Amino acid sequence: MGLVDKIAELEEQMAKTQKNKATEAHLGLLKAKIARLKKETDESRGSSGGSGGKSAGFDVKKAGNSTVVLIGLPSVGKSSLLNALTGTGSKIGAYAFTTLTCIPGMLHYNGAQIQILDLPGIIPGASTGRGRGREVIAVARSADLVLFVLDVFDPNYLPKLRETLEYIGIRLDSGPPKINIHVLPKGGLNIVFEKKQDQLNEKIVASILGEYGIFSANVTIRENATIDQLIDKLIGNRIYIPSLAVINKCDLVKEDFFKGIEFEHVEISAEKKLNIDKLKEAIYKKLKLMRIYTRSRFEGVDKDEPLIVREGTTVEQACSKISRELKELFKSAKIWGPSAKHPGQRVGASHILKEGDTFMVEKIR
Repeated sequence: MGLVDKIAELEEQMAKTQKNKATEAHLGLLKAKIARLKKETDESRGSSGGSGGKSAGFDVKKAGNSTVVLIGLPSVGKSSLLNALTGTGSKIGAYAFTTLTCIPGMLHYNGAQIQILDLPGIIPGASTGRGRGREVIAVARSADLVLFVLDVFDPNYLPKLRETLEYIGIRLDSGPPKINIHVLPKGGLNIVFEKKQDQLNEKIVASILGEYGIFSANVTIRENATIDQLIDKLIGNRIYIPSLAVINKCDLVKEDFFKGIEFEHVEISAEKKLNIDKLKEAIYKKLKLMRIYTRSRFEGVDKDEPLIVREGTTVEQACSKISRELKELFKSAKIWGPSAKHPGQRVGASHILKEGDTFMVEKIR
């Protein structure tokens, strides 16, 4: 029996098993087996969908400050949206599979250069390779934001798109699990729960660790974690990416149509260029980008050329974006702006910058 057949058999077994407290450990073990076999399958294929390797056909060089991928069914208007956001001449047609390759464009917004990638439409079965789906999804694994493009007449397809990405290890709108596993040569398992658990207990954790050949380890679980999060930690190749949903062709329905949409989204018409500026702002915020400025003793602040960084960036990290030498020689800086307690505050390398800050390297080694 091949790996694919084993996975199918285990998934069928899971589907037939009732979910209750008595079966939690058994279901957790089945999930762990399936995840391990999927990883082995991806590695045997050399597929980037599971192992992070390259995939033929869509080898796109990342550019700009961040990369956004457009994910959706064929003919939902991804090419029109790329054109509206970037002015790129992506081919547009009112039929499926107009886009057969990955088409890049560059969105310039608030001083940032944001690469937008228009990918072929995802079809059912994409996660298993149908319609070059695994190549499409592989590009998504290297993105900084997944932009789901939905047709106004089929907005509820979003869960299936999310499920397709989740299937091959992309975790949307979440961070890595707060779980530490330190494998030991001997001594058994020492499992510590720092938070009350709804799904995990020592028996379930031990059975899942055993599936991966771990029988001696110090395990610390710092949050109310799920079985899936524990498996993700063990697999180790999960990608954590934020997402944003847009519903295209909003001009074709009445405004009250959107009152029934429960998930967060931006309503647009790519063809009519409606709400495109609103979408640009939403993309910028989801990427958590911000503008900071530099100055020297001899020159003023150039507000036309901000340094684009992510929220939470320290002075040291900002220096490294300017040059490696500056980072290595940095000793202290002066700060003006929202993060400064007073204008010209002297700070060290670990000072966290905020949107609109200006800093000047004061001392170097």
